[in-house]
Amino acid sequence: MDNDKKYYNAFNFIPQIGPVRFRKLINHFESMENAWNARAFEFYEAGIEQDIVEKILESKKNIFVDQEFEKLEKENIKMVTIDESSYPKLLKETCSAPAVLYFKGKIEKDDLAIAIVGSRKVSIYGKQVASKLASELSGTGMAIVSGMALGVDTIAHNECVKLENKTIAVLGGGIDTASIYPSSNCQIAENIISSGGTIISEYPIGTPPLKQHFPTRNRIISGLSLGILVIEASERSGALITARFALEQNREVFAVPGSVFSNNSIGTNNLIKLGAKPVTRSEDILEELNLESVAEIKKAREIIPDNEKEKLILENLSADEPIQIDKLAKIIKINTSALSSLLTLMEIKGKVRNVGGMRYVLAK
Repeated sequence: MDNDKKYYNAFNFIPQIGPVRFRKLINHFESMENAWNARAFEFYEAGIEQDIVEKILESKKNIFVDQEFEKLEKENIKMVTIDESSYPKLLKETCSAPAVLYFKGKIEKDDLAIAIVGSRKVSIYGKQVASKLASELSGTGMAIVSGMALGVDTIAHNECVKLENKTIAVLGGGIDTASIYPSSNCQIAENIISSGGTIISEYPIGTPPLKQHFPTRNRIISGLSLGILVIEASERSGALITARFALEQNREVFAVPGSVFSNNSIGTNNLIKLGAKPVTRSEDILEELNLESVAEIKKAREIIPDNEKEKLILENLSADEPIQIDKLAKIIKINTSALSSLLTLMEIKGKVRNVGGMRYVLAK
């Protein structure tokens, strides 16, 4: 899979290859490398339309597979593909989940998250509400997802950073430093990562923040979350697009009621009239989602070692990056045969997982 990732990355530079066509390639070819080297008739057999095949073959001439992948490594950008176990579970369940996600920071496949979105031109009232609810919700152990736009998004992210709680920023362009938008949020992006959060995008390195990307990225914001909270939105706000995606993805929609005299409250008040749950306190969301005890849920998920040897093994395993048994044995200074026996027992206990080739990850 590691070698195949560079071909996933290469295909992702071709705009016509979206989630549906990516799935056709995944289903038809043994690997993305085989797909990349395929001839026209093989693409037809995979169900790709003739005009799209022509664009693929033409685009490939200007995409240098190894060089583009090296750029990710230089920027310390990681990627996860939809068929990997570490891909976010909730997002994978949606019908338009991206085949590739780029991220900086730490990605978790089973984060309990709530999205907070709203107006860029946020009022004093909106600032107070966003700050209060983001702080309270993140304090329960939930991750806060937003789009790192000005206004409500930035307030929500900053509250999490301040408390050193997890927040996830979904961008509408590349996550390399030169592509982050708005550029004034570069420092916020760094703060999110350093405080244990994640910045994430489906767009490859160097992709500018084009206007049409933002409505599309909103499906990822809602897809990563159990529900979305809209705090201030005008009648044509982008936050309402996120709410529509949430409904399509069978997510809960919450809205903060506002003044009938405020343009910023037209969207949220309309959402409530259409059935969104009104929110005046964080408990309204937790009760609706049956998550009054997020901290207890997270604690129950923790993998507890039974002895010092297990503790040493768990400390050197990741939930995302598999490690080969020989390498692990060298790191923790233990005989490979003895380590194999320990890992087998830990796999039976549900603490670790063999992903093939004697490579292990945490079973979270």
